[in-house]
Amino acid sequence: MRTFTPQNADQVLIDIGVNLSDSSFSKDWHEVAEQAALAGVSPLILTGTNMPENHQCLEMCQQSSVPLFTTAGVHPHSASEYSADTTEQLRQLLKEDKVVAVGETGLDFNRNFSPPEAQIYAFEQQLELAAETGLPLFLHERDAHQKQLEMLSAFREHISGGVAHCFTGTREELYNYLDLDLYIGITGWICDERRGSHLHPLLKDIPADRLMLETDAPYLLPRDIRPKPKSRRNTPLNLPHILQVVAELVGKTAEQVARESRATSLTFFNLQNRV
Repeated sequence: MRTFTPQNADQVLIDIGVNLSDSSFSKDWHEVAEQAALAGVSPLILTGTNMPENHQCLEMCQQSSVPLFTTAGVHPHSASEYSADTTEQLRQLLKEDKVVAVGETGLDFNRNFSPPEAQIYAFEQQLELAAETGLPLFLHERDAHQKQLEMLSAFREHISGGVAHCFTGTREELYNYLDLDLYIGITGWICDERRGSHLHPLLKDIPADRLMLETDAPYLLPRDIRPKPKSRRNTPLNLPHILQVVAELVGKTAEQVARESRATSLTFFNLQNRV
């Protein structure tokens, strides 16, 4: 495993995508967050994907001994559960100090756990909430790029920004997001030689002030970590490994990428004076 130890506060990494409410963290989420902070990964941005998890993530933020923040939204997989009442519940959650983005939201036409029409409705409602609150979007997309791009373009003048969470797309899709002045979240997907190598030459095309890092824990354990951990559970402790891979691919030092990605994340989530 590549190691990285921040030398200054401005090199402490921010993991912008942690599914800490996942059942795999139910017994030790406090320890996971504390160990990450001790290892130079702080704060963590938790990912809300449905109403129960949104509330659970907020409670974690309020109970934690180390800084945690969270998104609040409805993932396209859960879009069938979305109702007018959901919009009002989200509106109230988005007023909370610890809630820093609308999402995870977007479109996923790959497996259609919710029908496309339900996904489009739920996404549009959350686009409107982002416009109303001024909070940025935490975006998911799979096999739905053109429709998602169309909807984002229609709202772009009204929203403060958005990040393509766990970006794994093509050069054209990357440029489409960058042309809308959106941000890009990079995960351990780039560490998978089977699926992520196409991203390697694209990383240099992402401006430093548009690039953020995330683990998507407990998912996407970097495939090239050695020695291989006994558990397949990914944790924020692996973010320095992802940092080192990104730094090598863009031809910068890990320290420089750490500074840049932290500054970008602080700006995007409006955390400059809060951590």
